[in-house]
Amino acid sequence: MLLENITMKEFKTHLKKTKTIIFPFGTVEEHGTHLPLNTDTLIVYEILKRVIKKRSVFLAPPVYYGVCTTTSQHPGTIGITPPTLRRLTYDLVKDAYSKGLRNFFLITGHGGGLHSSALKEASEKLASELNGIKIAPICPYDLLYKELADIAETVNDSHAGEIETSLILALAPDLVKGRSKEDYPRLPKPFIVRDKQKYWRSGVWGNPEKASREKGEETINLIVSKVIEIIDRV
Repeated sequence: MLLENITMKEFKTHLKKTKTIIFPFGTVEEHGTHLPLNTDTLIVYEILKRVIKKRSVFLAPPVYYGVCTTTSQHPGTIGITPPTLRRLTYDLVKDAYSKGLRNFFLITGHGGGLHSSALKEASEKLASELNGIKIAPICPYDLLYKELADIAETVNDSHAGEIETSLILALAPDLVKGRSKEDYPRLPKPFIVRDKQKYWRSGVWGNPEKASREKGEETINLIVSKVIEIIDRV
């Protein structure tokens, strides 16, 4: 059930059937010259809409802003800091808990390390403070790394590459504007650099030219199945 579209009466009625809610997290972040800035948000929210057709749980509106580090200087990226994401996550879950919800799935379409860490840290705090809560911060790309590697022809595919482009082709093909060329970041790890665009101007990590709608649908089905499997454990 889409939380944003129901009345308070409908909320109270549905709460008798389920105490589970999913919070989607995305970003406003560059994804090359061929994908929209809302790629992460669009992917996670549209996939989760398919999940709630199979499981009667609440789906909250997405949190559009996330922690972006490597892409922070690219045109169009608008991010927040880890403390902000931790605080926002904490407040959202705590208030939803006060309305009777008990099972929380924080599902992110953005795989950034600091972003995911902020969700995990907020979850740890909430789990320690709220009795009877079940909470799981989830990045589907991490859980399905091996399966997605089998779908992608590109080795080490990642940001705005083959898989993400395939997902947008399946979910919102009109938003795919051509294809960026294959590219990869050349950051001098383990060093942290100020001018990140110097080492990764394209903002593409992989080969978008190998993307297809079929690969996108296969990826969607994998993610939907994995999320349902985790929900069913509650």
